[in-house]
Formats: sequence, C-alpha cells, structure tokens
Amino acid sequence: MDTTPPDCVYRVHSTLELPLEDVFTFLEDVELPDGIDDIDVTRRNNTLILKAVPTDKSISKYTPAAQLKATVTENRVYIDDDGEYTRELDPVPTWGSQEEEEEPESFLVEYAAFKGDRETVLQNSTLQFEMFEVLTGIALHAERGTLTAITACNGELVSTRIVDGEEQPSKIEVVEEPTESEQSRSPVDWRDNQFISG
Repeated sequence: MDTTPPDCVYRVHSTLELPLEDVFTFLEDVELPDGIDDIDVTRRNNTLILKAVPTDKSISKYTPAAQLKATVTENRVYIDDDGEYTRELDPVPTWGSQEEEEEPESFLVEYAAFKGDRETVLQNSTLQFEMFEVLTGIALHAERGTLTAITACNGELVSTRIVDGEEQPSKIEVVEEPTESEQSRSPVDWRDNQFISG
C-alpha cells in the first residue's frame, strides 16, 4: 500500500505578465500533466480563466476542477531602434537639440496578468497540483514577473522561484513565530515609535 501523501500546493504568489497571444500559443503546444485531458479557456470581459478538464470522467461535474485566473489588460508596446518590442521608452533628453524627436512606432497588445496568491490565481482543489504545473510552464514563458511557491511532490517539500522567465535557486526557511506570551512581554509603545510619524 502506497503511503506517500498526494502532491499538493501549499503557497503560491504570482506577478506574471505575458501577451495573451503567448498564452494561447503555449496552450497549443503544452504537454498536459497526467489527470488533465484538456484545458477549457474562457474569456469574460477582462478576465481569463483556464480550467482543467479531468481525464477521470468519474469526477462529478459538480466538483469544480482547478483553474488559473488572469486579468486581461491592454498595454502599449513600442518598436525600438533595433526593431525589438519594448514596453518602456527611453527618456528623451531635453537639453541639446530643440527639435522634437518622433515617438517610435507603437501598438496596443493585450496582456494576461496572473497576479495574486493561491486563492486568487490558482483556484479549486481538484487537480490543483497539476494546474500548478501548467502555471509553472506559463511562468517560464512570461516576459516579466515572478512566480514563487511551496509545494509537496512525492512526499517532499519543494520550493519554486521563476523570475522573468528564468528558473532561480530557492530554498524553504522555517521561521518560528513568537508565542502570545512573548508578544505580551514586549508590547509596542505606539506613543514613542520611530516608525510612526505624527
């Protein structure tokens, strides 16, 4: 009998942003984790929802499968001197030539922003770990933003940190919270606190 606890997601924090078109391209080519037959994509105004379609047909339609939620926004993208796309414009110096420089060519692009904690970005418990794996794939394709998480995989805690599409080293630290008795022995003096200005 296998006594290994199931894989699960404990904590997630995401600030990921990438063009909406890149999300659709990723979903076309992604190899879905075991347990997910397909991903149902729904767009409601400025909200994008990616919902897992379970392989196990015995999962009741009344049991909501895990889903990823993103906010869709329009951002102006510029074409720089090298023909690259950028969302940032270099400041034009005001000294020197009085001639006004032409603003580079630009256009609006829809972006998907997967921002928030687990309950905001990764919702519902059925197939949650599998949809976290999908979110990790999206993070590796995101042009900006960070994904940090603590998960359990094969009975071991795993930390994840992906920054601007690159996996970064990370570790889990256990920090002891002060007990109630310790807190009561050193109360904050609100009337004489250097961090509060009156």
